[in-house]
Amino acid sequence: MAGQRLPGACILCPSMPEPAKLTRIPSLKTVAEFRAHVASLGIDLPCEDAIATGAASPLAQPLRAVRINGKHLGNRYAVQPMEGWDGTTSGGITPEVLRRWQRFGQSGAKLIFGGEAMAVRPDGRANPNQLIISEQNTPDLAKLRETLFSAHKELYGSTDDLVIGFQLTHSGRFCKPNDHSRLEPRPAYRHPLLDPSFKVTSDAQVWTDSELDGLVEDYVAAARIAWNVGADFVDIKHCHGYLLHELLSAFTRPGKYGGSFENRTRMLRDIVAAIRASGNRIELAVRLSAFDFVPFRPDPVLSCPGRPGPGVPVPFSHCLPYRYAFGVSQQNPIAYDLTETFQFLDLCAGLDIKIINLTAGSPYYNPHIQRPAAYPPSDGYQPPEDPLVGVARQINVVRQLKARAPANLLLVGTAYSYLQEYLPHVAQHVLRHDWADLIGIGRMVLSYPTVLADAIGQGMLQSKSICRTFSDCTTAPRKGLISGCYPLDRYYSARAEAQRLKELKKAAGEA
Repeated sequence: MAGQRLPGACILCPSMPEPAKLTRIPSLKTVAEFRAHVASLGIDLPCEDAIATGAASPLAQPLRAVRINGKHLGNRYAVQPMEGWDGTTSGGITPEVLRRWQRFGQSGAKLIFGGEAMAVRPDGRANPNQLIISEQNTPDLAKLRETLFSAHKELYGSTDDLVIGFQLTHSGRFCKPNDHSRLEPRPAYRHPLLDPSFKVTSDAQVWTDSELDGLVEDYVAAARIAWNVGADFVDIKHCHGYLLHELLSAFTRPGKYGGSFENRTRMLRDIVAAIRASGNRIELAVRLSAFDFVPFRPDPVLSCPGRPGPGVPVPFSHCLPYRYAFGVSQQNPIAYDLTETFQFLDLCAGLDIKIINLTAGSPYYNPHIQRPAAYPPSDGYQPPEDPLVGVARQINVVRQLKARAPANLLLVGTAYSYLQEYLPHVAQHVLRHDWADLIGIGRMVLSYPTVLADAIGQGMLQSKSICRTFSDCTTAPRKGLISGCYPLDRYYSARAEAQRLKELKKAAGEA
């Protein structure tokens, strides 16, 4: 009958089938139900029976294998870099930035890995409100560190075992330094699948070798500022498709920064050497996308206005062998290949880099690989797989890397937020079986900074604060608003931006 909704059809577009429904984590009321669901997915994601507390918790154990700036880490979990697109246009701090760093301190984590991305120069920002690590902003950066340390000391006493780093970045292909709606890309090479989406139209936009040579000094200057304001380390960011990560996949680039593994890692080696030659004693770390996949897009067959379809790979058969990604099979670029990832970890250990924080993919072109979620951001797509598959993928890749990693290298694992109620149960197993050295938490910190402190101290979580991966923290900045947890954090839900976000989503017909 005309106009009748087909069985299993999308309510927004009745002529199209509804994408497959997910089993939501909150519907799994017991560990047994969680395990049964994991088993039904055919993935390897062990889960302990109960949350361990106090000294019995693996999360609470100090980490004595490696010293960072003379310190042993006091526990086994870390806060991931979380920015809010809410600094000043000159790269300074605002009350929103300061509050976020205060909450990082309140989290109880003894490793603050990067805090948030800090551009090493103004044109390297991914948005016009990203922090810039510069002499002008030195007092602001010092205030961030002091605020974080004070908040941590107030709740947890000693800060002698608290380690904080600053994440140094240039956004490369994803630069938007002047306007939220205007890309000003500076890629490492021409990419047949990404160039059209990110406004790369000319070889003149690609970095020259001499320009990259000069960029090294910007990292050296940034590392000096970080040391002067009291940071214990800097993260030389190599993830998510930003410039240094893209250089790792510059197989097709000519010259000294492309082609061979030696050339594609030259930028890292040169930055490290130059920081050391400057006399700076700051420790070094790297956040690394351990593997990547081809870009994904909403399935055009299952998409309708306001509701993107599940993600599918963009057509790539004409690009084989696929020489445009790091840590991927060149013959099948929707499968990872860790051969060069192992090489990279060996290189980092040889450079006396102390910590590798492992992630995957990119939020710009394959977000389900990078941050498994039940709900897509406004520019994303519905999950093409149960997000637990993505969680298990990252956890098991870190497990493989940890099994072969040099002993002087600490590995931080990622992709835990989607576990929700079962985050502590899985994290405990990972640490107890030496699959990673530390557990990194990101989005969860926005809604519930003390999630693991509560697990250790109380053996239970506050369910109303748990991140449900609604993705508003990404949708908001995609629409030119500041980032935050609008659904669960009253600081953001009470703001005018919360209403504006609802209006923008409604106008776009987003479900």
